[in-house]
Amino acid sequence: MDVLERYIEQHTEPEAELLHQLDRETHQRMIAPRMLSGHVQGRLLEMLVRMLRPQRVLEIGTFTGYSALSMAAGLEEGARLDTVEVDDELEEMAQSYFDRSPHGEKIRLHIGSALDIAPALDTEFDLVFIDGDKREYPAYYRMLMGDGGGKALVHSGTILIADNILWSGKVVEPVAPNDRHTQALLEFNRMAVEDPRVENVIVPIRDGLNIIRVK
Repeated sequence: MDVLERYIEQHTEPEAELLHQLDRETHQRMIAPRMLSGHVQGRLLEMLVRMLRPQRVLEIGTFTGYSALSMAAGLEEGARLDTVEVDDELEEMAQSYFDRSPHGEKIRLHIGSALDIAPALDTEFDLVFIDGDKREYPAYYRMLMGDGGGKALVHSGTILIADNILWSGKVVEPVAPNDRHTQALLEFNRMAVEDPRVENVIVPIRDGLNIIRVK
């Protein structure tokens, strides 16, 4: 961590103890712990939830549950967060932290493909956090917007937040023909900025967030 990052962390609302434990266990047990949202981004997600006051939240990509817990902490009573994780080996760890959290009852964990599970929930979401398979970002966008014949899962005023949108700077470098992750993220960013149904801004926090508002 460089000096500026340390300063930012020290001058941001402290990390909750349970989230600190989850961060530590994720770094101990997971091959790619940097997939975790982490302290500052987690606090940002919690604050955005408090500001937006959504009743129905969808998260695509649970990983070990840090971002879900962060958003749940900002949810009002009666609101719900559906989080979808494709890797069933992560279910036990994430659910164990949900069960230990005072906000865990607001979270419903689903295991499987978000492209199958999200439409089956049969609801419109007020807030969507996209942090799943980068290769599927364009497909997530089409699904949420109702392109391709399906029912839209968003409404006017819905906020979409897509994580890792700068992909360690690879979005501005030459892209290898077999680099499907970067190609998909480039397509997603293009889809958002060219879609007249939405407005967006890319925020360069950590690996980049594309914040999109449905008009």
